[in-house]
Amino acid sequence: MFAHWHEFYLLLGTAAAALVALLFVAASIGAGYLSPATGGATRTFISPVVAHYTAVLFFSLVALVPSHSPTSIGIVAGVAALAGLGYSVFILVRVHLNEISDLADRLGYGVCPAVAYAAILGSAVLLCRESEMGPDAFASALVLLLVVNIRNAWDLMMSLVRRHAPAPKKGRK
Repeated sequence: MFAHWHEFYLLLGTAAAALVALLFVAASIGAGYLSPATGGATRTFISPVVAHYTAVLFFSLVALVPSHSPTSIGIVAGVAALAGLGYSVFILVRVHLNEISDLADRLGYGVCPAVAYAAILGSAVLLCRESEMGPDAFASALVLLLVVNIRNAWDLMMSLVRRHAPAPKKGRK
């Protein structure tokens, strides 16, 4: 069932791994912002992006294991999707309670990842039933999770840049 998907999951997993690596680079550049005072924001905004990229990498690796059957992929994906869904709901609550978040943040950091994990869970059920729609649904949900977190990573980097940008100089008299 996944024989024709090898290159897709190889590319998806590689993209997720590269984006996690870039986040580590960005975090080291913005290390001055990462302090105990901003620990709550870090756990609310940065950590979930790393977790979701790691999940995309994990799901891609699971799909690439040649000895897996659709049922075994479905079971592993279903269990991991439940964990991801729980984590996404937890983050959604944190984002909602955070005074600096807006609608885009609530959608990007909370709602969309939760929808993606729910879709992965649904695709896991389809995979266990060996439905022909299972691989397409699984791939679509993972692409959603990757794309949403590209948006989130961009939002984080813009936030770090704004915080570390020098104050504009007042006009000359």
